[in-house]
Amino acid sequence: MNVQILEKTQDMLRFILEDVDASFANAFRRVMIAEVPTFAIEDVIIIENTSALYDELLAHRLGLIPLKTDLESFVLPQDCGCGGTNCPRCSVTLTLVKEAKEIDNQGDSVIVYSGDLVSQDPEVVPVNDLIPIVKLAKGQRTELEAIAQLGKGKVHAKWQPVATCSYKYIPIIDLKKQECTECGDCVESCPKSILRLEEGGLIIQNMLDCILCKLCEDTCDFNAIKVRWDNRIFAFSVESTGALSPEKIVKKAVEILQGKAEAFKEEIELIQEGEKSEIYRSN
Repeated sequence: MNVQILEKTQDMLRFILEDVDASFANAFRRVMIAEVPTFAIEDVIIIENTSALYDELLAHRLGLIPLKTDLESFVLPQDCGCGGTNCPRCSVTLTLVKEAKEIDNQGDSVIVYSGDLVSQDPEVVPVNDLIPIVKLAKGQRTELEAIAQLGKGKVHAKWQPVATCSYKYIPIIDLKKQECTECGDCVESCPKSILRLEEGGLIIQNMLDCILCKLCEDTCDFNAIKVRWDNRIFAFSVESTGALSPEKIVKKAVEILQGKAEAFKEEIELIQEGEKSEIYRSN
C-alpha cells in the first residue's frame, strides 16, 4: 500500500491510495465519516429565551456548530468512568448570555454569534466565531448552558468530522495519435477541460480532474481515444469541518480500521478453535 499526498491545506487533504481494492477504499471512507469522534453540543439548558426562535430550534442550531476537538484529553461518554453523566472527563460546558439592550443605527436587531459562546475549556470552542445563532430585538435576552460531548457520525450527523469525504478511480486516457484527425470534437465535449488541442496534437492536462464520463470517447467517430481506470488506485478528497485537521481524521480512521480488523481476527480465531465468541453468546 502506497500513499501520495497531492494537496494539503488547513481544511482539505487530497491524496492517492495505491494497491487497495474498492471494498477497502469504501470502508476507509465510511470510517472517516461515521466512526471518528468529534465534539458537538448534545444537551442545552435554556435558562431564559425571549427571542423569536423556539427553544428546540435554538438547541438544534447550537448542536450543528462545529467544535474544535481534543481527542487526547477526553473520552466518549460510554467509555467514561462516570457512566456518561457529563463529568469533566467526557464533557465540556459552554455558556451563552446575550441581551439586546440597545439597537444601533445599522439595523433593528442584535445577532448572536457562535463567538458569544464561552467554553470552560479553551481547547473546545467553535471553529468559527461568526456562525449566526439567533437575532435579538430590543429587550430580548438569551441565556443558556450547552453541554458538549464526544460522539460519532453514525449516531448523528452533527458529530461527523468531515464536510465531504470521497474517492474515485484514477483515470487513464489512451490516445491513438495515428487515428486522431484533430477535429476537436472531444475537446469541446469534455466538461472538465481535460483535453487541449495544440499544434503538436491532442494534449491531456489535469488528468485527476477527469470524472470518467467518457463523453470524449463517445464523441470521437474515429476510435482515437479511450477512457479507462485502474481499479487498484484511488484519489481521496477529505474536507474537514474544522473540528479536527484532515490529517488527524485520516490517522484516527486508520487506527479505528486497524482495531476493527484485529477484533475480527480474534473472533475468527475463536471460531477456528471451536469456541463460541462473545458475539455468539450474546445472541
